[in-house]
Amino acid sequence: MSAPAAKLSKKEVNSNHDGADETSEKEQQEAIEHIDEVQNEIDRLNEQASEEILKVEQKYNKLRQPFFQKRSELIAKIPNFWVTTFVNHPQVSALLGEEDEEALHYLTRVEVTEFEDIKSGYRIDFNFDENPYFENKVLSKEFHLNESGDPSSKSTEIKWKAGKDLTKRSSQTQNKASRKRQHEEPESFFTWFTDHSDAGADELGEVIKDDIWPNPLQYYLVPDMEDEEGEGEEEDDDDEEEEGLEDIDEEGDEDEVEGEEDDDEDEEGEEAEEDEGEDD
Repeated sequence: MSAPAAKLSKKEVNSNHDGADETSEKEQQEAIEHIDEVQNEIDRLNEQASEEILKVEQKYNKLRQPFFQKRSELIAKIPNFWVTTFVNHPQVSALLGEEDEEALHYLTRVEVTEFEDIKSGYRIDFNFDENPYFENKVLSKEFHLNESGDPSSKSTEIKWKAGKDLTKRSSQTQNKASRKRQHEEPESFFTWFTDHSDAGADELGEVIKDDIWPNPLQYYLVPDMEDEEGEGEEEDDDDEEEEGLEDIDEEGDEDEVEGEEDDDEDEEGEEAEEDEGEDD
């Protein structure tokens, strides 16, 4: 009979676990190094893709220019196109006071121009007719991104006519409103031209460039769409009213039928009484 196998001591078991842990840690470290190498390849491809996408964007940006030009010529035939578009846009309209809207009635043309190197920035031009507010025919704001990636902006200095500076008037209106606890007017739209505090997160500039400029017609036509919806609701109301009248007429007819039946019963009762009287 063979001798029973000797049991492993606790020390021997622990040493085996330590060896397994060392092997596991080594494999994990190697896996991490390989993941890092693969990730570098992915990043390299992403950079290459960005460069290719930029080239495609630049190509099609040039191809779009004649169509933007044609669209601007057609828009010029529609009075108050741009002020209507801005008023109908939920984010821009929140920045417009009553006098801003009056001034924007003189706005005849808006142009967004992306620089040849699209990553370096863009410019927005606002063309105005002669107006009672300022001397400028064109107001512009440019956004730049330098080689180090730092954003900056610059704009046209607005040459306000005497007593017509809407940016100062807006500030005064807000101060009076706060003192009287009244509804505050929004800060003037035109203060945007002097605000260069956060060029990298200029919400209005991004909205005009990325949302309004690609298709301004969709915002110009918003009221017509609402009118159509309103007409649809009115038609639905009319249908409901007609159905209600029909129900009333049907109920009235039923009441008339019941009334006639009651009259017939009364007449039959009277005739029966007369017959009984004659028999007596």
